[in-house]
Amino acid sequence: MELWYTEKQTESFGITAKVKETFVTEKTDFQDLAMIDTEEFGRMLVLDGMVMTTIKDEFVYHEMVAHPALCTHPNPKHVLVVGGGDGGVIREVLKHPQVEKAVLVEIDGKVIEYSKKYLPEIAGELDNPRVEVIVGDGFMHIHEAKDKYDVVMVDSTEPVGPAAPLFERGFYQGIFEALKEDGIFVAQTDNPWFKADLIQKVNKDVKEIFPIVRVFAANVPTYPSGLWTFTMGSKKYDPLEVDETQIPEIDTKYYSPRLHKAAFALPKFVEDLCK
Repeated sequence: MELWYTEKQTESFGITAKVKETFVTEKTDFQDLAMIDTEEFGRMLVLDGMVMTTIKDEFVYHEMVAHPALCTHPNPKHVLVVGGGDGGVIREVLKHPQVEKAVLVEIDGKVIEYSKKYLPEIAGELDNPRVEVIVGDGFMHIHEAKDKYDVVMVDSTEPVGPAAPLFERGFYQGIFEALKEDGIFVAQTDNPWFKADLIQKVNKDVKEIFPIVRVFAANVPTYPSGLWTFTMGSKKYDPLEVDETQIPEIDTKYYSPRLHKAAFALPKFVEDLCK
């Protein structure tokens, strides 16, 4: 008998993967969590029925949350990651030697616990001395921090359940206030095929707060539609003005100096969402 995991990405469309083994299924205080091993994508973290990360394609998402912002800011010493309990974004952040401290605020401690156990390739830097891990509410942490961070990264689930407040205008205003005078923030903003209205809303909200707003995209095969967007808000530095010859070589699989600006060249239908 074969066992298959299916993520219903819309009411009439989904993706499916053949399961080799199920390690964990648990209802935490915040969400339904599963850790499974699949034939095609390897070990996979699933929250509330949605794929969060897999061993095979995780590098795309984690690199693109971290490196475009960190290579735009000239001196990112203090970085905050909201969500991201699997540790992938933290791993990428620490590849930048200028970063003196990276703070991770994850609301669900079980995500951290099981990621360390079953996804060590992703979560391996969570115990690094440059990292502070806080199990708590990222929304509240942002609103209690003022003029504190050089870069803020929002690595949230889709806008349902505990992540819903992380897509509201008040959250972006709080991020603006938590950033230093030349700070940058980046957030994952879902896909343009199924969530066009979300991209439009976030873009509008962020433009009302930040003087520089850019949207970029990457291909993440296990995320809905495969085409994933990220929104960057900056107080001072424009990622399109970065000299790619000055971007340092980083140990990556997806992001590169040449890709830095190319990622901001959007398909026209996505570009139209951001007007």
